[in-house]
Amino acid sequence: MIHIVLFEPQIPQNTGNVGRMCACTRSRLHLIHPLGFAISDRHLKRSGMDYWYELDVHHHDTWAQFKASAAAPKRLWLFTTKATNSFWQARFEDGDGLVFGNEGSGAPDWLHEELRERRVGIPHANGKLRSLNLSTAAGIACYEALRQVGMPSA
Repeated sequence: MIHIVLFEPQIPQNTGNVGRMCACTRSRLHLIHPLGFAISDRHLKRSGMDYWYELDVHHHDTWAQFKASAAAPKRLWLFTTKATNSFWQARFEDGDGLVFGNEGSGAPDWLHEELRERRVGIPHANGKLRSLNLSTAAGIACYEALRQVGMPSA
């Protein structure tokens, strides 16, 4: 199983889209609080809440509580624009967690430091642009990890 970890997400549509993708791929979604919206927000419902009943979602009040959880991933990979290595160089394993910072400020410096050995980026061709949308990046990363470890059967 692949774990998708959203650190303090702020935009409900992104979280809804990621949740829908996780439900479709049987990936576990971890939401590290605080969230920038209420889980019942109408935009979250529009972007994937109808899939929420199929979603393996875990809420964590803090990063420390997430890491201490029995449901936490074995290894963590931080997806960031500050990485020097591409995610294409990563060798994902079953049980890995793919971590994404929030839409406004990304991951905090202390999290970059903690995961410095496993920071990866998604390359893109237009250097004038900073990054992909959170839900797009999570989808690209999840499907690459699943390509490597194998998609769960239906």
